[in-house]
Amino acid sequence: MESILKAIKKKKIPINPAVVISNKKDAKGLKIAQKLGVHIEIVDSKGFKGTRAQYDKKIISILIKHGVTPKNGLVCLAGFMRIISPEFVKKYKNKIINIHPALLPAFPGLNSQKQALDYGAKVSGCSVHFVDSGMDTGPVIIQAVVKVNEKDTEESLSKRILKEEHRIYPEAVNLFARKKIKISGRRTIIN
Repeated sequence: MESILKAIKKKKIPINPAVVISNKKDAKGLKIAQKLGVHIEIVDSKGFKGTRAQYDKKIISILIKHGVTPKNGLVCLAGFMRIISPEFVKKYKNKIINIHPALLPAFPGLNSQKQALDYGAKVSGCSVHFVDSGMDTGPVIIQAVVKVNEKDTEESLSKRILKEEHRIYPEAVNLFARKKIKISGRRTIIN
């Protein structure tokens, strides 16, 4: 999130950030967003009384309040560790992107770096992808490869992957903002 907001502030991405929404009131990103002059909203998920769809309805109402509509908006997930409802995905079809610390479709879900190490992968990396109703299964926009070293730990591999995440996520947002991405089935075509 911070990398994206800083790239926008430096005019490298031609969009205006409308709001940062967190499901945790003590999320580090909230202070960063405020420091960069972006509105923040908190929809605490802990103890939320209702279904996942009702929670997401509340998120959608906040997005719309801030002008992030299904027609003109982009929702970037970053550290939002909740599965969003099929209703949310359908409403914002091809307008929600996420970053994942693996070369999808390999190692979806949690603990991707550990999965890569346990599997004995020679390379890992990260992927920015559109969100669909599956777990890390949407069309991939951009990926970065990170070599797995023989002495890597989960922590050392995670650090190198995170560096690439900070590079490619703003790049993917920029491609989207400049209308350079076309989706054809499961593939994305960068113009």
